[in-house]
Amino acid sequence: MQQLIDGVHRFRQEEFGRYRELFQRLSRDGQQPHTLFITCSDSRVLVELITQSQPGDLFVVKNLGNIVPPATAAGATNSTAAAIEFAVDMLRVNDIVVCGHSHCGAIAALMRGLPADPPMPHLTEWLKLAAPVRPLIEISYTHLGSEEARQRAAEEENVLFALDNLRTYPAVQARLADGSLRLHGWFFKIATGELFAYDPERCQFMPLSETPLPR
Repeated sequence: MQQLIDGVHRFRQEEFGRYRELFQRLSRDGQQPHTLFITCSDSRVLVELITQSQPGDLFVVKNLGNIVPPATAAGATNSTAAAIEFAVDMLRVNDIVVCGHSHCGAIAALMRGLPADPPMPHLTEWLKLAAPVRPLIEISYTHLGSEEARQRAAEEENVLFALDNLRTYPAVQARLADGSLRLHGWFFKIATGELFAYDPERCQFMPLSETPLPR
């Protein structure tokens, strides 16, 4: 906790002055983020650092495993849906990025199962939302020899599954239909800092610099 408090003091004393006018404008005029960025709660995935974004640029949703529940999943399991609706209908973001990452603990738990002790009922229910990813990997990726390769495949497929679920939201459907919204699947490799984007034409994740923007 002291580390957090010291960080707050450093921000106020050393950093805030550089952003004072920006924060004052955001406070006065409200936020107008251009992108809804959905990624994992993992402490190694720092969205603003990775993308070098400024305050007000991104509307960020972090949850365990960067899971996007379908629009039909109501209640406590779908607070992410409220953020999606708010970003798409109220903030009118132009883009939605779902960004998975390497060595994801949530996907590892999805693929291998959770320990029985201690019981984690909320985590168990949450991971069920991405359950279709597991049989897909077990059936379609039998050619992958290593567990690490299957883990990476599951992490990438989870991003694509999240994009499919995004398309179940009426607000997203309407904006996609009129061409005012674009969806992107990204993948962050922690060890190298590389970002990959899904290329629908090649049906694979490619280095971001080599991937054309969706139209």
